[in-house]
Amino acid sequence: MKKQLIDDSILVGRYINGDEKALEILINRHSQKIYSFIFSKVFDKDICEDIFQDTFIKVIRTLKRGSYNEEGKFLPWVMRIAHNLIIDHFRKNTRMPKFEGTDDFNIFSVLGDSSLNAEKQIIKDQVDNDVRSLINELPNDQKEVLIMRMYKDMSFKEISETTGVSINTALGRMRYAIINLRKIIDKNSIILTS
Repeated sequence: MKKQLIDDSILVGRYINGDEKALEILINRHSQKIYSFIFSKVFDKDICEDIFQDTFIKVIRTLKRGSYNEEGKFLPWVMRIAHNLIIDHFRKNTRMPKFEGTDDFNIFSVLGDSSLNAEKQIIKDQVDNDVRSLINELPNDQKEVLIMRMYKDMSFKEISETTGVSINTALGRMRYAIINLRKIIDKNSIILTS
């Protein structure tokens, strides 16, 4: 007979009442989804693991303080905590994704706006998702250089060493990636402003 899954809210209650195993079940149940969500935003395994740990430290502190009142919506609550920690990471990290090039193509500047309200946040997330899908249309060699430069803030020397190509080749790929992104944007009449 298949074991019945215990509802998240019951597990939360058990953990609050001292059952440590209940939290372990919750973490195991949702860790893949939460980890994937964080990674999709930061593109870096080490940062992802740090934010993942910080998320559950915050979850544990909130539960132990007795401040949890999400009425059975454990996963969306944890995802919100993770999302806020991701935003905090980009705000305080001076190596946040940014584009150092021509001013007319500074679409990455939408990240890290410290005065985001709910509507702006939704727009920012949408632009972020649009940019990611545009990047996915690039040839792999250009996409690789673009992600390393803009999301991982690697120098062209580091990119050159990682990819095994000359610095000039890495620079060329970045240049073509930007040219191709502009073409994709123009072709699809995309407006990347909020």
